[in-house]
Amino acid sequence: MTLAQEYMRRGALVPDATVWNVVRERNECLCCSAGFILDGFPRTLAQAETLALHMAAEGLSLSAVVNYELPLEEIVRRLSGRRTCEKCRAVFHLIGHPPRENGVCDHCRGRLYQREDDRPESIAVRLEAYARSTAPLIQFYENLGLLLTIPAGGTPEDIFERTVKALRSTGALPESVLSRKLN
Repeated sequence: MTLAQEYMRRGALVPDATVWNVVRERNECLCCSAGFILDGFPRTLAQAETLALHMAAEGLSLSAVVNYELPLEEIVRRLSGRRTCEKCRAVFHLIGHPPRENGVCDHCRGRLYQREDDRPESIAVRLEAYARSTAPLIQFYENLGLLLTIPAGGTPEDIFERTVKALRSTGALPESVLSRKLN
């Protein structure tokens, strides 16, 4: 995991072999009878193919793959506004969830900082890497009939509601999984 964090701090994508080692460490989560959610994985076609082979060997299958769509300028605004507490790791956002006092954590009074991978120059590197490595996954999962594209504008609650509705519409998320009532 430390090696993966070094790549992320630079804004670079973590190599497939390193990512796969992290995923294999959590293999028991893939075999959970209640299901699982992978966030940010796979990020490359090679990772998706390795995951498919592994899941087939374990007798598992994917129900859906969620792709969030958001304009580039909104992605940069969201990521570059994020601030993290040095002490308790609480996360704030300069616009969406600002701390009561600028630069100071509401919970522990620790100093808030901007992660290296949330700086605009790192975001640009990440988005270039995404275009090269991750975008082909959209077509891959669309061809398998698993892709659900969700507009990611609005509040976290709006996005959550759209995601749950889309997953439920495909049967990937049974009504019993979340007790939250959605409008």
